[in-house]
Amino acid sequence: MTTTHPDLNAARERIVVAQRVLTLTHVNPDGDAIGSLLGLGLALRDAGKEVVFACADPALDTFDYLPSFDEITTHPEGLFDLVVVLDVSDEARMGKFKDTLGRRPDILFDHHVTNPGFAAINFIDTQAASTAELITEHLEALGLAVTQPVAECLLTGVITDTLGFKTVSTTPKTLTLAQKLMAAGAPLSKIYDLSLFKRSFAAARLWGEGLVRMQLADRMVWTTLPLAARDVSGYHAKDDADLVNVLTSVREADVALIFVERANGTVKVSWRSMSGLNVALLASSLGGGGHAPAAGADVSGTLAEVEAKVIAATRAALKANGSKPG
Repeated sequence: MTTTHPDLNAARERIVVAQRVLTLTHVNPDGDAIGSLLGLGLALRDAGKEVVFACADPALDTFDYLPSFDEITTHPEGLFDLVVVLDVSDEARMGKFKDTLGRRPDILFDHHVTNPGFAAINFIDTQAASTAELITEHLEALGLAVTQPVAECLLTGVITDTLGFKTVSTTPKTLTLAQKLMAAGAPLSKIYDLSLFKRSFAAARLWGEGLVRMQLADRMVWTTLPLAARDVSGYHAKDDADLVNVLTSVREADVALIFVERANGTVKVSWRSMSGLNVALLASSLGGGGHAPAAGADVSGTLAEVEAKVIAATRAALKANGSKPG
């Protein structure tokens, strides 16, 4: 099942000699980021390593059912002889660690098409449906075991990034590797329910704030989440509580977008494509990145300015792609 990687032996050798390991994922972490971070980190811990789990932003409590979730820190301390970055599409996505890490990461696991490969050893597979899938594929070849806690974390990454195995990136390999994680004890129904369906009351209220602002035009559906919406809902995490995936259910739209205003003068833009339009190209043009069907970017400007700019660019891309205005 494992595809031979040219640096597999070198990565295994670095893991064998390492004693203190920093595992690090991207800002505004999603399920694949958290699942990959904890899954690989716990496998390293099982191999006798001291492991610190880190992220520049606090992890969403959606995933607090995962083992060692409460160990994720925004301020790792001490020295590390191995640094592994997970689901990080470029150095900027490490957040503050881009400047404070003080060294090049040793090993990278990622599946974003925009990743330039910035670690010493890069496991990048743009055909993988999630970074967790990629880790699962190589874990045993790296000398690491798939225990029940490891499997639960990694299956969370697979399920969330495929939206329950329904994205176009889901392949027979994805399902085979998910079956392997289930065989190792990962509870599919529990993970499916807690990661994709259960939300806090505040998150549900944020959805309400976004849904009343929803607009539909030219095969696009979008909404905005101003700072005031967070105050009203009581939801203060930096993400959109997965509201963008709710917008994809609108059948008259080929692309769903969400604009999340931030206090630092930027707007987090997320795209979801349901028509074959490569939204990673749009995100890349604005300094972001991602996958062909799902991408994001942090854009400077007011909420109204960014909304107008991005809607115009997306409309033009849809027209060029052959989508007919609705």
